[in-house]
Amino acid sequence: MSFFDSASLVQIPSGVKDGVLYSVKPIDGSGDLTFSRGSDIEATRVASNGYIEKAKVNLLTYSNTFSNAAWSKTRSSLVGGQAGYDGSNDAWAYVDTTDNSTHLLYQALTLGAQVATFSVYAKAAAVDFLVFRFEGATGVDYAYFNLSNGTLGTIDADYIDTKITNVGGGWYRCEATRLLGASGNQAIILSAEADNDPTYAGAGTTALYLQDAQINYGLVAQDYVETTTTSVVSGITNDLPRLDYSGGASCPSLLLEPSRQNLVTQSEYIGSLTPERATITSNADTSPEGVVNATSFVEDSTTGRHRTSFFQSVTSGTTYTFSMFAKIKSGTRLLCINNASTIGARAYFDLVNGNVEGVDAGTASIQAFANGWYRCSVTATSSVTGNATTYFGLEDGTADNGYAGDGTSGHYWYGLQLEAGSYSTSYIPTYGTSASRTADACSKTGISSLIGQTEGTFFAEVDFTDTNSDQMYLTLSDGTTNNRIHIGFSDASNWIYCNIRSGGASQGLLTLSSPSTGIKKIAVGYKLNDYVLYINGDEIAVDTSALVPACSRLDVGGYLTAGQEYPIKQALLFKTRLSNADLATLTTL
Repeated sequence: MSFFDSASLVQIPSGVKDGVLYSVKPIDGSGDLTFSRGSDIEATRVASNGYIEKAKVNLLTYSNTFSNAAWSKTRSSLVGGQAGYDGSNDAWAYVDTTDNSTHLLYQALTLGAQVATFSVYAKAAAVDFLVFRFEGATGVDYAYFNLSNGTLGTIDADYIDTKITNVGGGWYRCEATRLLGASGNQAIILSAEADNDPTYAGAGTTALYLQDAQINYGLVAQDYVETTTTSVVSGITNDLPRLDYSGGASCPSLLLEPSRQNLVTQSEYIGSLTPERATITSNADTSPEGVVNATSFVEDSTTGRHRTSFFQSVTSGTTYTFSMFAKIKSGTRLLCINNASTIGARAYFDLVNGNVEGVDAGTASIQAFANGWYRCSVTATSSVTGNATTYFGLEDGTADNGYAGDGTSGHYWYGLQLEAGSYSTSYIPTYGTSASRTADACSKTGISSLIGQTEGTFFAEVDFTDTNSDQMYLTLSDGTTNNRIHIGFSDASNWIYCNIRSGGASQGLLTLSSPSTGIKKIAVGYKLNDYVLYINGDEIAVDTSALVPACSRLDVGGYLTAGQEYPIKQALLFKTRLSNADLATLTTL
């Protein structure tokens, strides 16, 4: 039979917009699911190219309307309609006055103590140097960019990184990254005739050409996002469903997760930590994000532990998971993650072969990402309330005892995350403060016509990579707990199950004990006194004495609420109970 033709609803995650997950069938919109996550921008996904995708933000206003009052001018003016780097006429002439002084264009901001990158496209005219004066946590600092030859000039020490990139036609993208102060930040652009000297006598003519200014959080400049009256966020934002391609999948899964908080305040600026017997270098390699913001960590030649650490307040009795992305830079040293004295976990990871090499305490896991990266995780329950120190670094074996370094062995690191929970969820970036991703919720009400009321079948294909918590995958109900049929996983009992309730009374529980990890195709056929559960082509359980509850609502990942992990690859509804032979065919991998 054609399962597509027979199904009343077909959900294969593919089409999305804010607040909506489109169904493949029916095509009139009656089966489209409502999606919500809230107002945060901390959600990420693995995109089809294998890289982690974040939301993009430009914190400036009127980012390419330099004539607007949002930009203050001192001994300068701006004239629009100039030929730009992108073939448009959207660039601006930066005209200085004849004063012998500084010539400034700036926007006052209060961004808080965050790591941010300031960028603008620029081209030389009467003068050669573009200057950034980006105020930060340690005061005012300058960065000089030579637009005549595309080189960096004088860069004050408090910048984390600076970059000038040739984009053709005499245009360059100039970037400067630093840790901002808690208040009073300003993004200032100056013109200059000479390196390390912002003062000169202008000629009253075009000093520079400018286009597309941006400030975004993080260690590198993101793709430009245009703004007007307010800052703008684009990409994985608010209520946009996440189509995830983790594990190199060619077809995406719908990623639904509970609310989690990354307690690490600097998930990417690992250079802010103090190294022990090692050197830390920011922006040293391409990260799992696909941009050059990974950190290099190289041991020195002394004897001892080669590591760094951070501390975070924890609560006794709470289970925590620490995760980080790591990749071999040189040598074959293991990654050692150690917070055994407080949280109670210590493990060693082989980044050459992608294995957990040893576990002294707690549990550990390793997950492969693109281009030789691995996400390494440890989980344990804290025995104390207070500050817990997490160490991570290099080891030459499965003992955290230290050793004589060779001065060259090292790793690349990215994306530190400490969260309360028994497994790691998708990466939550932080830039100076902890950050939370709110729970995903996906459901559809008022679809009685798509749900078999006296008999039917529902099917889900689920990625069981993580089975570390109670999860509900697919639920049919009337919007209450009294009438429902749902598929889920029980952490306490370690089973996949189908639970049936009608009129508030339990009708049966169909289970598969001790499920293995991996992809599961799960189907439930139901009819009065005729229920069956199939998983991966096999009949698992039957029930011959269950009623059929009246249902009008479909919940995906969670039941009448948000917040249960659910990596769904597809879901189907049928208004008839399929034959056992068809159920076996439908669920066969």
